[in-house]
Amino acid sequence: MHFRKSSHQFVPFPDQTKFRLPLAALADEKTRAMLRQIFLDPKELDPSRRAARVTRELAARLAKLSEQLERAGHAPDVVAQFLMRCLFTMFSEDVNLIPKESFTGMLVRYATPEMREFLPDALNSLWRTMDTGGYSPDLTARLRRFNGKLFHDATALPLTSDQMELLLQSAKADWTEVEPAIFGTLLERALDPKERHSLGAHYTPRRYVERLVLPTVLEPLRREWAAAQAAAARRLDEGQPKDARAELVRFLTRLTSLKILDPACGSGNFLYVTLEHLKRLEGEVLTAINSYGQTGLLELGGGTTVSPHQLLGLELNPRAAAIADVVLRIGYLQWHLRTYGPSELREPLLDEYQNIRQQDAALQHGPPVPRLDAHGQPVTRWDGTTKLHPATGQLVPDETARTLVLDYPDPQPAEWPQADFIVGNPPFVGNKRMRDLLGDGYADALRKAYKGKVPDSADLVMYWWDNAAEALRSGKTERFGFITTNSLTQTFNRRVLQRHMEADGNPISLSFAIPDHPWVDAAAGAAVRVAMTVAQPGQMLGTLGIVASEIALVDDDAHEVILQEIEGVINSDLSIGADSTSSLALKANMGISSRGVIPLGMGFVVTPERATILGLGTVDGIENHIRPYRNGKDITARSRNVMIIDLLGLTENEVLSRFPIVYQHILEHVKPERDVNNDKTIRTNWWLHARGRVDFRPALANLTRYIATVYVAKHRFFTFVDASVIPDDGLVAIASDDAVVLGILSSRIHITWALASGGRMGVGNDPRYNNSRTFDPFPFPAATAEQQARIRELAEQLDAHRKRQQAQHPALTLTDLYNVVEKLRAGQPLTTAKEQTINQQGLASVVLSLHQQLDTAVAAAYGWPADLPDAEILTRLVRLNHERAQEEAAGHVRYLRPAYQAPDLQQSALALPAATATKTVEKAVNLRAWPEGLANQMNLLRNLVEQAGRPVSVADVSSQIRGAKAKTIAPLLETLASLSIVRELEQEGLYSL
Repeated sequence: MHFRKSSHQFVPFPDQTKFRLPLAALADEKTRAMLRQIFLDPKELDPSRRAARVTRELAARLAKLSEQLERAGHAPDVVAQFLMRCLFTMFSEDVNLIPKESFTGMLVRYATPEMREFLPDALNSLWRTMDTGGYSPDLTARLRRFNGKLFHDATALPLTSDQMELLLQSAKADWTEVEPAIFGTLLERALDPKERHSLGAHYTPRRYVERLVLPTVLEPLRREWAAAQAAAARRLDEGQPKDARAELVRFLTRLTSLKILDPACGSGNFLYVTLEHLKRLEGEVLTAINSYGQTGLLELGGGTTVSPHQLLGLELNPRAAAIADVVLRIGYLQWHLRTYGPSELREPLLDEYQNIRQQDAALQHGPPVPRLDAHGQPVTRWDGTTKLHPATGQLVPDETARTLVLDYPDPQPAEWPQADFIVGNPPFVGNKRMRDLLGDGYADALRKAYKGKVPDSADLVMYWWDNAAEALRSGKTERFGFITTNSLTQTFNRRVLQRHMEADGNPISLSFAIPDHPWVDAAAGAAVRVAMTVAQPGQMLGTLGIVASEIALVDDDAHEVILQEIEGVINSDLSIGADSTSSLALKANMGISSRGVIPLGMGFVVTPERATILGLGTVDGIENHIRPYRNGKDITARSRNVMIIDLLGLTENEVLSRFPIVYQHILEHVKPERDVNNDKTIRTNWWLHARGRVDFRPALANLTRYIATVYVAKHRFFTFVDASVIPDDGLVAIASDDAVVLGILSSRIHITWALASGGRMGVGNDPRYNNSRTFDPFPFPAATAEQQARIRELAEQLDAHRKRQQAQHPALTLTDLYNVVEKLRAGQPLTTAKEQTINQQGLASVVLSLHQQLDTAVAAAYGWPADLPDAEILTRLVRLNHERAQEEAAGHVRYLRPAYQAPDLQQSALALPAATATKTVEKAVNLRAWPEGLANQMNLLRNLVEQAGRPVSVADVSSQIRGAKAKTIAPLLETLASLSIVRELEQEGLYSL
């Protein structure tokens, strides 16, 4: 479901004739309660949710049976193939591909103790007959020829009485209700010993899959279908009925011959959902063709019908690849039998398409070889096994549990089969986990293969995105769409998008994007936040989907998500409007912000009591190496009041000689973890923090306090921190003790910038403060001394007020305080006792008032109105950033801390250079070639009207086309208007969408 942001802001619901609610109603709790009742009413329970329950129950039985067979000594892959043959046979009897209840009856006959030993022979015989076709003695019936790889190997396994009962229970279920869109995922878990534990966890819901499949594949095809209908209507108007029908048949040929690729297909749910929607469209096309007096009925297996042969998949896991193949066949047969019945089926029932290919979709390489060290010995790494430490009794890495490090020679980007559309959900593996999960050798090979294309710090999914973008730009595919985690907007991931979207030759654009959407990681069954992106060739307008509401549903694996859709040019950070990604880092801000240290060893963190035992307060010099330590939660919630051992600047021998007690502590609590680290420097310098922020330490020297903000937090606020505190990587430290800086950062102007440029992260979808993209490019105002004094006064008051109230009420957290502040800002009532208490303890109205006064003071320093909308603030900041970058290029830098950043330079921070004229360069219109074929011409005209973003005349449209005149275009636009594909305005000769 979705609504568009327009003058008619309505929300359609399941029965759109009953419910049309204004957007504002979503904020009303009574309305939300009503929605829950609608979605939870059993009468409203849609068939797909009932099918999901049936599917889950069947998968649970198969998982139990699989586990028992594996315990009996059968290999997991053998068990998986056996059960897939069984389930397909169960499906076949329920849809009359074999006689009804014949397989179930056969199992009943062989379930007796005296007959059970003959069951494997009976199954072998049955499946050989299904493979070739012919008479089956056990079923006493002549069977059709199934063929297909599934039945070539007819191996059957002996079963105990308990196992027979489980198989019988599965056979008695109604397999016509199985939901293929989720069955593959559940079956994969059921048949995989490592994944079986997550069978009861969430799976990716069908409607989530559709949210990507529809804009990637179906919407462009439906546009083509509308153009084909327009072309047919035009031919009818010209008195050419045969040519009119030919236009529709031409689209049918296109529909039944195109290829869809999922290069990370897993168990095939994306491909199945795509297939089902293609079949629905095919039905519409056949109905239209039949209206011309000729039949459009097609045969299964022929090249003239939409079928699984058009669906291509790449999958590294061989079991998942085999399941995907079975899922597509079951889903296809379900649809065909519902539509035509078994009489229309052509033998063999299962063609060997072999279009689900087992292969690595990211990398191709030579045979892996063991990595050797300088002495020619194989290099190994820790395999993840742990043991108890003899002294501490805690779990630590087992240094003897090693696995070979493999290298992958001659790495190249993987080659994908050519396809018209690419759609999928590549694996969610972050950059920091790639080496652990994939191995050093593979990670190195991947980065070598994509060097110069994908940054080393990008997530694994970006290698898929880059490969698909290359195919799109080279004309090998028409459109692609991927699910990624919402970290797509982070700097290193976003650079992949920018490379292709800002290319000089054959750039691409986003036709659809959702920067943040709830999802379920099918591999782990965990809730995550994702982004969806659909790319198209050229520089075009797109639709940005913003989640307006998420309603949790009982007995379902998804939230009901309502999207607000906005039209415009989608930027690489998945925003519309001012492109903050075009902003440049400013020298004025450089070198005074950084994330905190990464200890990489929790043994570094100690309580104050433990610090005293280690010598704090008694051992000379130790106070420089055991200091207060704060992370993000210490700031937003309640502080742990912990300390950290920080031995920066000391050698191992110096630590041992000066602080032997500290040395033993980290020897026992840090070194075991460091000994198995893959990074040689981190492993060798085990007594030092993995990231000590050596370059940033001088910026904090000689300060009594600095500014900190939490890297990922629900609310973006800034606070002063005592200079004795060492910040964790979860904090961003800004090396300034000036409250003017604190006040500007705390203002709405900077918060708006931070939310737009920083991206979001994690299941909670909290804003992220990326100092390189948020702080470094931010243009501070050229405030007068009087304006600075006012900002400074308010910022000091704000910081002191929050600290005072927390000191008086130790349970008061800044997250709780700002939850209340934001409700007050939005004019919402405080409805709970907790909110009322927090309001009184934190004096939240005072906090809000100070922020509002800061907002006004900072806006005045910029010379801007205080009530600018967010979009205008971003536009002005991006423009100001560009102006400052030009100033700096000319040699004028407005350093925030000139005494530290440029001690040898004497320059007034407020001096302004003479204004320079900005030269505006208008781009030449990129003329579109007039395509062959009437339907293609109709489609182009629709696109040009849509992309104009304003009413256009025939002359406007023709001026953008090379090879067609206005007199040719005019009647085609009239036809599009007559079919309501475009709209003819009352002003004669003007068209819009």
